Amino acid sequence: MSDVSRLSVVSHQQSLASRLQLLVLSNGHGEDIIAVRILQELLQQSNPPDIFALPLVGEGRAYQNLDIPVIGSVRTMPSGGFIYMDGRQLVKDVRGGLLQLTLSQIKAVRRWVSNQKKLGNKRAILAVGDIVPLLFATFSGANYAFIGTAKSEYYVRDEIGLLPRKTKGAKWENFSGSIYHPWERWLMSRRRCRAVFPRDSLTAEILQKLQVPAFDLGNPMMDGLEPSFPTARFYTADVQQQEITRPLVVTLLPGSRAPEAYNNWEVIMVAVSALLTSFRERDSVFHTSGTVVFLGAIAPGLDCNILSQTLTTQGWRPHSESPVKLPDENILTFKQKNAYLVLTQNAYNDCLHLADFAIAMAGTATEQFVGLGKPAIAIPGSGPQYNPAFAEAQSRLLGPSLILVDQPGKVAKVVQSLFNNPDTLQLIADNGLLRMGKPGAAQRIADCLQSQLG
Repeated sequence: MSDVSRLSVVSHQQSLASRLQLLVLSNGHGEDIIAVRILQELLQQSNPPDIFALPLVGEGRAYQNLDIPVIGSVRTMPSGGFIYMDGRQLVKDVRGGLLQLTLSQIKAVRRWVSNQKKLGNKRAILAVGDIVPLLFATFSGANYAFIGTAKSEYYVRDEIGLLPRKTKGAKWENFSGSIYHPWERWLMSRRRCRAVFPRDSLTAEILQKLQVPAFDLGNPMMDGLEPSFPTARFYTADVQQQEITRPLVVTLLPGSRAPEAYNNWEVIMVAVSALLTSFRERDSVFHTSGTVVFLGAIAPGLDCNILSQTLTTQGWRPHSESPVKLPDENILTFKQKNAYLVLTQNAYNDCLHLADFAIAMAGTATEQFVGLGKPAIAIPGSGPQYNPAFAEAQSRLLGPSLILVDQPGKVAKVVQSLFNNPDTLQLIADNGLLRMGKPGAAQRIADCLQSQLG
C-alpha cells in the first residue's frame, strides 16, 4: 500500500472515530415520530452522527423512512403500547412475551455501547418517551439526553397554581413538587445526562429549579403540520365577507388504532347528527351561510369502507364533488341536506388548519389541533386509549382548549356556547400556543443535541 493510500485509510478511520454514534430509544408510535423529526434535522447538520435505533414498543416503522438500522428485537404487543391506561393490557403484554422482549432489548443496548467503546467511537443515547427509555439510557454507560413526551406539569398545575382534584390518589402525582418524581429527576440529573427536553415551558421551568439540565426548546409535535395552502388565504380586502359566507368546518378525529377508532367513529357520528339538528334549529346562532363541512381525518391504517357504512346508516349519501380542495385524490364525499362530510387519509394537516373546531377522540391529533389555537370537544370512549381516565388527564394537559362531554349529544350545546363567547375563543387560541409551543422545536433540539452530545 502506498503512503498516500495508507494516509487516506487512517484519515477515514479517524473521521469515523470522531463522528458521534447515536442510539435512539423510543417507546411508542408517537415517540417514534417525534424522534424521527429530530433525526431528520440532525442529519442536515454539517457533521451528522451515525444513527441507530431501538424502538422499545412496536416495530418502529417510522425509522424505516430514514433508513436507520434497528439494533435489537422489536415486536408489537397486544396492548399496542397502552399498558398504562389499563392493568389488563399489561397482563396481556406479559403473556405476549413483554419480559423476554425487554431483557433482549437491554442486552442489545449494552452490546451496542460495548462495541462502540471497543471501536473507540464517541457514543451517546437519545431516549424519547417516559421513564422506560430513560432507565435504559441511564444504565447504558454512555452519555445521554432525554425527550420527555409523557409528562407535563400541566397535568397537576397551571401558571396560577395546583389544579383542584377529586381523587385521593391525585396528590401522589405531585407529592415531591413536580410531576416528575424524585427517582425520575435522579435519572435526569446524572453527570452523563447532558440535556433534558420537556414538552412545555412550565415543565422546563420547574425542572430547572430542581437542578435538572432542562432546555425549553418547544414541542416537536407541532412540527411538520404546515397546510397545502397559504395560511393567510383569508386575509384580503373582503375578509369580512369571506368569513360570513364560508362554510363552518368541523374536523373529526376518531383516533388511529383499530378497532377502537371504528367504535369512536360511531360515537362521533351521534354527535354529528345532534349537531346538525341543533344547527337547523338555530341556524342564525351558529353560522350565517348555513353550510357545514365535516372533515374526517382518517389514519392511513384504517378502512374507510367501514367508516362509510356507519355514514350510510345515518342518512349520508355519496356525493360527486367535495366542498373543499384537499391534496388527496382518493377522498370520499357524502352529503346530507346542506351538510357535507369528507373522508381523507392523505390531508391530515389541511384538516387541522381548515377547521373551526374539532370533535375528538384521539391522543396526539387532539393535542396538535389544540396547539393551532383551536377548541376541541372530546367524548371519552371505551379505550384502550381514549377512555375516561385518558380523556380527563388530557383535559388537564390542554386546559380550556379541550372541553369534555360525557355524552355525544352534548357537543351541540358546547358549540353554541363557544359561538356566543368570542372572548373564550381568544383565550383558547392563546392557551393552545402556550401549552404546545411554536413550530421549529425539532431543529432547535437537534442543534442542542449536537452541542451537548457531540
